[in-house]
Amino acid sequence: MSTHFFGDTAVLLGRSMRHIFRSADTIITTAITPIALMLLFVYVFGGAIRTGTENYVNYLLPGIMLIAIASGIAYTAVRLFYDMQSGIFERFHSMPIARSSVLWAHVLTSLVANGLSLVIIMVVALLMGFRTSASLLAWLAIIGILALFTLALTWLAIIAGLTAKSVDGAGGFSYPLIFLPFISSAFVPTATMPGPVRAFAENQPVTSIVNTIQDLFEQRPIGSDIWVALAWCLGILVLAYFFATAAYRRRIS
Repeated sequence: MSTHFFGDTAVLLGRSMRHIFRSADTIITTAITPIALMLLFVYVFGGAIRTGTENYVNYLLPGIMLIAIASGIAYTAVRLFYDMQSGIFERFHSMPIARSSVLWAHVLTSLVANGLSLVIIMVVALLMGFRTSASLLAWLAIIGILALFTLALTWLAIIAGLTAKSVDGAGGFSYPLIFLPFISSAFVPTATMPGPVRAFAENQPVTSIVNTIQDLFEQRPIGSDIWVALAWCLGILVLAYFFATAAYRRRIS
């Protein structure tokens, strides 16, 4: 790894963050749809949904945060696609900078931008009555899981940004990821679902992540869900990183 990697990544991260703050609507837009869903499900559907908890917003919040992350990483793919199309990558590669820092700057930008969106969502959830008895250690675990999930999906977004033929293709890959929480335990317990749907819901990544965060918020025993969640996140991260870096090498060779 180049000795300039960290410095180069910091400079490029600053560049990306300046673009984000100049158009803060990106962060706001990413947060608006999940917030609208949270308002809809809590105040319109919440009274008809039985989850075994007194406060539905407590049950719903983890899934809403995952939807926000899945929405946010689409902008990472789009930003990377525009950088590729504008020729800025060629300019970067003609300069004495670590080549991997170009991708890592986009990855870290995604982490920061999604983190800001989650803070906005959390503030709205508190106003809606969200309360938690989670300890500091539980909060650190929640932040770690969300960061790992964001990293995994961001590297998927990097693949889309590098390989897409159009801006619609770069951003559109995230739609199935946004839809996954709807077929999970994010909105209703999986026990209420028909057999085939329940089987899918209980064996896809989102359910174990949602269950883990719900248990951490409520200070309940976590069980095996956290290990399943970590295995899914790490597995997706490793595979996505491998294919993303391979695609990047092909583009710059």
